[in-house]
Amino acid sequence: MSKATQDLRARIDAFWQVRTEQERKLLRIGGAVLGLGLFYGVLVGPALDGRAELHKSLPQLHQQAAEMQSMAREAQALKGQNTIAPTPMTRDALNASLAARGLNPQSLNITGEYAKLQFTGAQYAGVVAWLDAVRTESRINVVDASFTAQEAPGVVNAALTLRQEVR
Repeated sequence: MSKATQDLRARIDAFWQVRTEQERKLLRIGGAVLGLGLFYGVLVGPALDGRAELHKSLPQLHQQAAEMQSMAREAQALKGQNTIAPTPMTRDALNASLAARGLNPQSLNITGEYAKLQFTGAQYAGVVAWLDAVRTESRINVVDASFTAQEAPGVVNAALTLRQEVR
């Protein structure tokens, strides 16, 4: 043991020896009561309070869980239902969409559910913005894309093949 520990122990022993038997008994009882109070205040009390709080909020938690399960079942049921179909991909619809974005394709051919577009000297940012718009608005996806950069910055020649999702 270190010297400081030995000194502290010697002081405690000296303090204890000068006490009468009645004072020692009273200090033991006080220490036990203090220990029990700390034990209850630190370990038992918070546990009992938390248990009571959980018991009180349990019906509400069950209700919330039931609502969430009901919403999950409803979402699962709605997932299988058909959504509103987008407008069909037609030459007129694509031309109107392109004109709204200031794009003019060199050629536009539609065969079945595919559309083939050729751009010459188009702004790359404009083409990409248009593709994003038709993807979200009409569910038209890019099947194949080929971009060739031109001398001017941001200007490209592009060949695109598009297909509209049926679902």
